[in-house]
Amino acid sequence: MESGNVTTPFGRRPMTLGMLASQAAAREIEPGQSIDKWKLYRALCEAKPLLGITDRALAILNALLSFYPKGEISEENGLVVFPSNAQLSLRAHGMAEQTIRRHLATLIEAGLLIRKDSPNGKRYARKEQGGEIREAFGFSLAPLLVRAEEIERLAAQVVAERLHLQRLRERLTLCRRDIAKLIEMALEEGATGDWSRVHLHFRSVVERLPRSPSAEQVADALDELDLLREEITNQLEMQVKVQNQSGNAQHDERHIQNSNPQSITELEPASEMKQAATADDRSADRAEPTVRIQKDEEKNGRVPAASSASAAKGALKSFPLGLVLQACPEIAAYGPQGSVGTWRELMAAAVVVRSMLGVSPSAYEQACEIMGPENAATVMACVLERAGHINSAGGYLRDLTRRAEKGEFAIGPMLMALARSNSPIRGKTG
Repeated sequence: MESGNVTTPFGRRPMTLGMLASQAAAREIEPGQSIDKWKLYRALCEAKPLLGITDRALAILNALLSFYPKGEISEENGLVVFPSNAQLSLRAHGMAEQTIRRHLATLIEAGLLIRKDSPNGKRYARKEQGGEIREAFGFSLAPLLVRAEEIERLAAQVVAERLHLQRLRERLTLCRRDIAKLIEMALEEGATGDWSRVHLHFRSVVERLPRSPSAEQVADALDELDLLREEITNQLEMQVKVQNQSGNAQHDERHIQNSNPQSITELEPASEMKQAATADDRSADRAEPTVRIQKDEEKNGRVPAASSASAAKGALKSFPLGLVLQACPEIAAYGPQGSVGTWRELMAAAVVVRSMLGVSPSAYEQACEIMGPENAATVMACVLERAGHINSAGGYLRDLTRRAEKGEFAIGPMLMALARSNSPIRGKTG
């Protein structure tokens, strides 16, 4: 490019103030200034969002730089490259010439190239007799050399923002995991509290995040979830302290009660096995008389089914209806009016689903007897959600009932897994 001269575009392309400013800036190249062209190109790729250029425009710029004969861009090596559109297309993986012209215009508008047109609009170079280029017409790379420091600064800014966002997303993922597991643990352990409301608040915060959130959006969500996690942790820690204090008091009360020989005389069955028990066995019987009676009945084969069912029913925790409907939304369509708003409506919908899935009445009645009507309806709603993965719904329900009777089945993990899988933002921030 000739220093001190202004070049205007060929043909009907208009001259703009932006072009004039780019040409004025290109005349401010410091003597001896140079930059590695591929290092500069990598910085351009990083700073792409702040420069307002696309990946296709960068592909054209990459092709132009490949025509520059030296590894470093400098005024001594010349600043103009002059490949034809056909040559650019070959090095841009066959990009159409019309597309090439559009992206060249984008690079010029972004102030990264200057068009230096010949009298007839063609790109070529005039050489001296010794083969040296005297004058070239094409695209000047002078703006890249002038803006090299600015481009590197923008690239560093983009990298820093990306790392900041990555750290925020990692912290958000850990916070989400902590809250989800704390709520699940609270439900499993039967901790007091409105855990359905807490879970809905947690999901509402997470679901507000878009698919590609900004750093500010992630930071706001993280602040809110940090407070929620702290509240949950404080509430659970207070309950643990209360339970520890209550447990110590109960331990003392049982110790005092065991010193009274009359405490179990009315509860123990008169049997020869009891009379032959050792002193250690008798002290254990005094500590837990009800357990002693149950063990004696099991040894004699006289454990009634009703007591076994009631024990299993007591072992299973019930869950809020709102959490059940959030984890199992399909059950609502089988309610009396096409919706479920109460436990009675959920149990009615479960009967319809039982018939639809081919579960025998006896299997469902046994589940209600062992688990309780509410828990059996909840399990039926879970079975409906996973119907596509279950070969025999009746056999599956009988197996869960047997496990519940033995104390080996809990509804909480199944509900929480379905609640996570049915979340509309599954697979987002985290």
